[in-house]
Amino acid sequence: MRAPISVIIPTLNAADRLPECLAALGEGLASGYIRELIVSDGGSTDATLTIAEAAGATVVKGPASRGGQLQRGANKAQGDWLLFLHADTVLQEGWTAAVNKAMGAQGAYYFLLRFDTAGIAPRLVAGWANVRSRLFGLPYGDQGLLVDRVTYDTAQGFSDIPLMEDVALARALRGKLSPLAANALTSAEKYQRQGWARRGGRNLWTLVRYWGGVAPETLAKAYRR
Repeated sequence: MRAPISVIIPTLNAADRLPECLAALGEGLASGYIRELIVSDGGSTDATLTIAEAAGATVVKGPASRGGQLQRGANKAQGDWLLFLHADTVLQEGWTAAVNKAMGAQGAYYFLLRFDTAGIAPRLVAGWANVRSRLFGLPYGDQGLLVDRVTYDTAQGFSDIPLMEDVALARALRGKLSPLAANALTSAEKYQRQGWARRGGRNLWTLVRYWGGVAPETLAKAYRR
């Protein structure tokens, strides 16, 4: 019987973070859950591709657009289940037990968010993300996404858009998303650099504008600024 999970990681100059992300997947390899690793790159100029190839990943290349990268990775995947992870997200020990339980039925699942730093602000932001995910069915990409192929295809998968691709798919998966009893540890670097309140407010304002009909391309330009 073939391993069920294709892991898909979008990258763009992720050499500093990718090794830790990949190391955490060793638990899934040892347990026989991971069938393949696909790194969907958007034009890295650092050591990202060298790291990916050394890990035995299938590398897919294309324009830098997280939605497009995730879409291309999913199109290449052969597993019955797809596990989408950001390169700066590290699954915490014991994640395979939660995944094994979830794969007993079709559906879509996300991990509980934690940040890789201590303090009140990280706990509050992560706590809000987990509450938002439960109440509104809106987990973000840094929480990871485990979804069976049939459910993913029925929802028409990730859209080739530069921003809010995770929200767009979450809306398409409404009613099918459930939390996993496992944590995804994600980088706090952007929050620490920009400020927790400022970054959180910026994310919320971007979400509100997207719901209001502003094009993802317009949002992406503002987000990069």
